Amino acid sequence: MANKVFKSIEEQVEILRNKGLVIEDDEYVKSILLRENYFFLMGYRHSFLKKDASRKFIEGTSFNELYSLFMFDRAFRNIIFKNILIVENNYKSIFSYVLSGNYGYKEKDYLNPSNFVQSEDKKSQVSDLIRKLKRQYRVNGKQHGATSHYMVNYGYIPLWIGIKVISFGLMSELYSILKSEDASRIAKIYNIEVKSLEVFLPILANYRNLCAHEDILFDHFTQRTIPDNIYHHILNIPKVDGEYVNGKNDIFALILILKHLLTPADFKLMMNEINYEIDRLKGRLVHIDVNVIYEKMGFPINYKDIMYL
Repeated sequence: MANKVFKSIEEQVEILRNKGLVIEDDEYVKSILLRENYFFLMGYRHSFLKKDASRKFIEGTSFNELYSLFMFDRAFRNIIFKNILIVENNYKSIFSYVLSGNYGYKEKDYLNPSNFVQSEDKKSQVSDLIRKLKRQYRVNGKQHGATSHYMVNYGYIPLWIGIKVISFGLMSELYSILKSEDASRIAKIYNIEVKSLEVFLPILANYRNLCAHEDILFDHFTQRTIPDNIYHHILNIPKVDGEYVNGKNDIFALILILKHLLTPADFKLMMNEINYEIDRLKGRLVHIDVNVIYEKMGFPINYKDIMYL
């Protein structure tokens, strides 16, 4: 395999032309490539490629169409990121309320291994996660005003303060080692099953990281699938070999997770923002239909009905 070598912005423009992309304003395209990175922009090319082995763009496809999809994904990613942060904050608040009420407000109390599952197969995981949490307190606690204040003045960090410096990834793992009564109490607040929340949380944590690093979002698939739920049935999503074709490990699955975990008002606001961005993209696509994007996102044709359920 040939080594990849540095290409100037001018050479990058010519590569795009040779791939069949219509470029009307060289200087404009050069400025975009310099700021946004050729490699990242080309991550969006697949929606516009011919259905053959040429790896060239559909005839007539313009740079503006490619860039419009790039900008749509950025706007969509920002909407999703904002709402995952809302879920993260809500979950951390609920988690800290339940554990603090049951086990106390000092680390030695609420981080006692006896407060978590006692099964032999979970013993090492419990020990490992408590150790990781204490490390995040040590490393991150000094950099946050509230946690630093408690450490200096009281010698301990209440969980409702400490959650500010605990990563969402670790918080999602901690849910998996809770005693059944604690896990059930938290899930009941969301009106979902414990097993569903155990799946939802790590998926959201992974999406949070993806959004924070500006990775491609709209056609992302997760390795884990979410359990079948009432919305799959109500939306009449088709099945193949007994499995729903939408809303399992695609972006629509993420929408269904947020449907469960956001308040109705927050979810409706999020969907209105998403619909606006999709409508804007639809007006800028010429050589592909917006249904191509829906398919990559896993959005069923009637996806908007989720807003009214």
